[in-house]
Amino acid sequence: MPNIKQIAEAAGVSVSTVSRVLNNHPYVREDKRKAVEEAVERLQYSRNMNAVHLVKGATQTIGVVLPQINNAYFGRVVEGIGEQALQVNYQLMLCQTGYRTHEERRALHMLRDKIVDGLIIVSRSLSLNQIEKYAKYGPITLCEEVRGRSLSCVYFDHYASFQKAIIYLWNKGHRRIGYTVNRRNSASSTTRNKAYLDTLASLGGESRENWIFDNCMHLEDGARLLTKILAMDDPPSALLITGDQVAAGLMIAAHNQSVRVPDDLAFIGLDNQPISKLLGITTIDNRLNEIGAEAFGISYRQITKQTDSTIIQELGFKIVERSSV
Repeated sequence: MPNIKQIAEAAGVSVSTVSRVLNNHPYVREDKRKAVEEAVERLQYSRNMNAVHLVKGATQTIGVVLPQINNAYFGRVVEGIGEQALQVNYQLMLCQTGYRTHEERRALHMLRDKIVDGLIIVSRSLSLNQIEKYAKYGPITLCEEVRGRSLSCVYFDHYASFQKAIIYLWNKGHRRIGYTVNRRNSASSTTRNKAYLDTLASLGGESRENWIFDNCMHLEDGARLLTKILAMDDPPSALLITGDQVAAGLMIAAHNQSVRVPDDLAFIGLDNQPISKLLGITTIDNRLNEIGAEAFGISYRQITKQTDSTIIQELGFKIVERSSV
């Protein structure tokens, strides 16, 4: 197998130029880059990446743990991660877990075994205690609020956003307010439920268990949600929907069944996805793209030893008013 010196001789450039081309260095003249690439192909040169990683002590790869890839919420976060990774020549290794704990452990094992330099956990099933055991192997950043641990995080305030949205609906005259979740037992869902109960109690309103709708995550779940509401004897008049995809499904189904929005049913979505703007859905902008970007930035600073401390970063949110309330 040819070595770098032979590639340099074949391309008529220096060994350092070959090294810069192989490492995707941006400051290489285009004619020299082309000559090196042609020599690599002609001589059928293949790098031993394991050896490269041993020399560098890094893989230039970061693992991203998420339950689903084909989901708008997670897609926006990964987009933010990927945009920042590109700027520093890092690659992403997506670990789709389906909320299966053994798959999440496999991702943590990749950090332990130096297959990735760090992990970003977008959403999880494993306990924080189980995850924290792996922090000694490399930086772990979560996209949720975590305090008092050797884990970094970037997040928005689920409690405050739910509280503000409920008050917004209340001030619009709604007294029968419900909400949707995907998983009732997740950390964010627990926080949102507390905000729901606390806020309505403080307003003198009523919270009902049958006004909480579980397993709502996809577009088609919004259509099923409307069917459930129409079948109720005393349905909510307004909803907080934890995902614009579900809100969009509800909006489309309401239009098809001549349910007037917001007169018959009002609702607020979450995530400020493009579809919410297209359909005129009032939503909470929780800055998902920025959460991803900041999560990568935190991990990268720790990987490159720009900081040794854990980082806790909160991003703000806002209600984007449109026509669904």
